[in-house]
Amino acid sequence: MAEIIAKPVKITETVLRDGHQSLIATRMTTEQMLPILSKMDEVGYHSVECWGGATFDACLRFLGEDPWDRLRKIRGGFKKTKLQMLFRAQNILGYRHYADDVVTYFVEKSLDNGIDIIRIFDALNDLRNLETAVKATKKYNGNVQTAISYTLGEPYTIEYFTGLAKSMEDMGADSICIKDMAGLLIPYEAEKLVRALKETVSIPIQLHTHYTSGVASMSCLKAIEAGCDIVDTAMSPFALGTSQPSTEVLNKTLKGSPFDPGLNEELLLDIADYFRPIREEALKSGLLNPKVLGVDINTLKYQVPGGMLSNLVSQLKDQNQEDKFYDVLREIPQVREDMGMPPLVTPSSQIVGTQAVMNVLFGERYKVATKETKALLHGDYGQTVRPFNKEVQKKVLGPDAEPITCRPADLIENEIPKLREEIKEYMTQDEDVLTYALFPQVALDFFKERQAGFPKKKAEEAKKAEEAKKAAEPKKEEKPQIKLVPLPAPFLNSYPGVVAEDAVPYIDPAPKAGDVIEGEAGCNGKTLKYRIDCLG
Repeated sequence: MAEIIAKPVKITETVLRDGHQSLIATRMTTEQMLPILSKMDEVGYHSVECWGGATFDACLRFLGEDPWDRLRKIRGGFKKTKLQMLFRAQNILGYRHYADDVVTYFVEKSLDNGIDIIRIFDALNDLRNLETAVKATKKYNGNVQTAISYTLGEPYTIEYFTGLAKSMEDMGADSICIKDMAGLLIPYEAEKLVRALKETVSIPIQLHTHYTSGVASMSCLKAIEAGCDIVDTAMSPFALGTSQPSTEVLNKTLKGSPFDPGLNEELLLDIADYFRPIREEALKSGLLNPKVLGVDINTLKYQVPGGMLSNLVSQLKDQNQEDKFYDVLREIPQVREDMGMPPLVTPSSQIVGTQAVMNVLFGERYKVATKETKALLHGDYGQTVRPFNKEVQKKVLGPDAEPITCRPADLIENEIPKLREEIKEYMTQDEDVLTYALFPQVALDFFKERQAGFPKKKAEEAKKAEEAKKAAEPKKEEKPQIKLVPLPAPFLNSYPGVVAEDAVPYIDPAPKAGDVIEGEAGCNGKTLKYRIDCLG
């Protein structure tokens, strides 16, 4: 066994971004976050991931919040700790490639508003797509962390990953992240990969993995023993399942060891207590589905991300074709091969999975192709690790199509001036043009709501406040209804359950109108038979 080099590992906390993105669809509000930030700032984290990924879209689309305002408020709560974001390279935080001027301006404004570390990744591991974001981050004095999209398959060898890492270091990366979105990195593979990366580059290595397949904590431990410098974890109320390993558990596991992160345990307990009611509320409302809290061993069995599997099931169910599930699973590797063996992460996992479903349901491969399949085969997402299947490419795009081989963004003209002109009547801050660039229609709806003073949001908040007020009011005790029965005065209280005008009910529920009570009872030394017809 190779020698273990002892050193304290650093921790990046994800509860403010990927923790709640993975478990409750990124629905934690800024107001829910703010009260705990000062304590989080004292824990001793290397960094706190709080922005990027799906947070931007969710703020606008579901929470009625300005994502830039969220970032500024979070920055105000952290005086010591570095803030980190996830950045999809040329896709930024959206779903297409954007012009270089948009990418550069977004990086500049992210750093201006409080981000310290930008984690930049490309779904295809096409380093050309990272270039603009990396250069911009360096230009505006940010810390560049480039990420390798980890996946399985014959081309994805240790040599492939170390080659990527060396190129990233040469690009100017300050650190490199192994980004295992699907939870495919098993413990001893994690150890081998980290050792190889540490021998290849001189910059820090960070591990980001998900608990979906049940191995994440073990993988983190083996990676740390192999020399991993930083790992991502989430506070326990928003850990495990499809999220990251638990911060408190890993900190406790390593306490007193050569790898001890040295986080403040008492503060971690307080922070966990703070987030626990938010988790319970999400469970109660259904926002947190218990299904995402378990282990999905199919992730390792089929080497397909858990989210991709659930998408397949949903698509087949919508077509009443659940019996085709295993046919689709067998089709996925072939579609992936046709498309150049891309990593199965967003968006390539959705593209490959949906196309596999269509191939099976239509009974002919590529008889119908999605627009995303066409874009991928056209080269619009970038270069894959292997060439596309030429026959499939021709069938999908047509015989006269000319796929691109250049960096996709080279074909996109600058967008900022045109975008500014389109929304000039709504702009209240420079950042609005970036919001509009990424999510045009959602942004316009948000700007109009903001211009009107957020009437919808205020109405929803008022409704929730009223419901909470009613729920908090003490409930009045319901006294059993008094029933009147025709009975002589000496006999009024002789039978439990018989209720008279001046008597309190002896049983609950009291007799109701129409009931007939028959029996015997003692009265003045005599045994009387009785029959009582209960009136209303």
